[in-house]
Amino acid sequence: MNLKIQSSSLIKSPAPLSSSLTLASITQASQIVSAEPVAGNGISFLQEVENYLFKYPGTKHVDIYINDISGAFRGKRVTVASLKSLEKGVYFPQSVYTMDKEGKVMSAADNNLAENEPDRMCIPVSGTLRPCGHNPAENAQILLTMQDEQGEPYELEPRVILTQVLSKFHAHGLYPVIAPEIEFYLEDSQNRNIQSSGCFHLAVPSEHTAFIEELENMATMQNLPLSGIVCEAEAGQFELNLQHSQNVVDICENILALRRLTSTVAHKFGFNANFMAKPYSGMSGSGLHFHISLQDVQGNNIFASTDENLNEMMRLSLAGMLHLMPASIAIMAPNVNSFRRLRKNLNEPLFSSWGVNQRSAALRIPCSEERHRRIEYRLAGSDANPYLAVATILTGMLYGLEKIEDEPLTDFTACSPVLPLFQQHALDEFRQSPYLTAALGEAFSKQWIQTRLAELALFESIVTPGEHIVSY
Repeated sequence: MNLKIQSSSLIKSPAPLSSSLTLASITQASQIVSAEPVAGNGISFLQEVENYLFKYPGTKHVDIYINDISGAFRGKRVTVASLKSLEKGVYFPQSVYTMDKEGKVMSAADNNLAENEPDRMCIPVSGTLRPCGHNPAENAQILLTMQDEQGEPYELEPRVILTQVLSKFHAHGLYPVIAPEIEFYLEDSQNRNIQSSGCFHLAVPSEHTAFIEELENMATMQNLPLSGIVCEAEAGQFELNLQHSQNVVDICENILALRRLTSTVAHKFGFNANFMAKPYSGMSGSGLHFHISLQDVQGNNIFASTDENLNEMMRLSLAGMLHLMPASIAIMAPNVNSFRRLRKNLNEPLFSSWGVNQRSAALRIPCSEERHRRIEYRLAGSDANPYLAVATILTGMLYGLEKIEDEPLTDFTACSPVLPLFQQHALDEFRQSPYLTAALGEAFSKQWIQTRLAELALFESIVTPGEHIVSY
């Protein structure tokens, strides 16, 4: 983009947005349970357990888990008798955050994680003790977060990475608000043979009704803020809407919990919930969209403006996201299949740069009242890790607020970045983006590149049936 860059922040604050924050300083902001665990509503962890068991006295087992860099659940099942002892923590291998999608440890050559796999203390995250999707009367689940050897948040954990990025906003009295939309296909257990009802069709096919009702009931039971389930244009494709919230870290945890719950409920009714970015070559892909705005300390939307005259903060945020977008694709599209969703063909991207009320835009300004003005970020696939996706989006906004002057932005709508259409190119762009890799953490960025390249090499080593068809 042809934009004039400046070194100081445009936000009027005595402390620059780029000031470094230690991981220890963000512990309180992330509501992570520490030496004296406290639940999200201010009660202690032990009281949270007591309240839960009073409501679900038949509980026998608890799934304790952490989310790896792919967003997968890694953990184990323990007896309910062990639940209170979680107050002191439990050990999990540090290598969980260096696993590829298949669960294989992919540690860097210059460390000993692959060989020794040291254990680290993991402690419960307040407010995440909830019933399991399967047999909720007897089974519970709770999220854990890892500490490093010094007892501080572990730098490779996506939840911690997002919390650190958020802290840069909070330090200046800026509070991101997000509302996610998650698309997926509900597939017949035998074969996908359900006819399309069309986008926003109200008469849901009868074979889906019981599934949807159960999913809504279980989401309520798990305190997941599911606000709507929408029929998409393709046969069997749905979109899950979550309520907008300033509790950005919690919302990302809710996305992963809802993805897992949807799969569990689908299996109960003989379906499969497919969250691949592009499960079918001739049909639309599935995205993970984020509606994003910024509030001040009084709760005012600082993006509030008209379509015709976007204000300075919104223009700078858009420009920053556009500037980092080529490198951001490496996070938004975590595997080969993800890139099939992002392009019309081998040479043309599916998404344009930005636009008002345009669903073909990567950054869409939806129709709304001025006070509800927001940006919809549409690049991420439904297979993306929400913690990492949101951390990347917010880093783009920070780049605009820190580095770009507003005056040259009159014609920034013509500055469309060239987006990588293949994973290797995207990872190269990511590697060459010091601002983004520093925001997500150098150790994480190095591990992410290595893991994605290893998965890409494995994919490219497979001879597909299609290659036999076109062989001589």
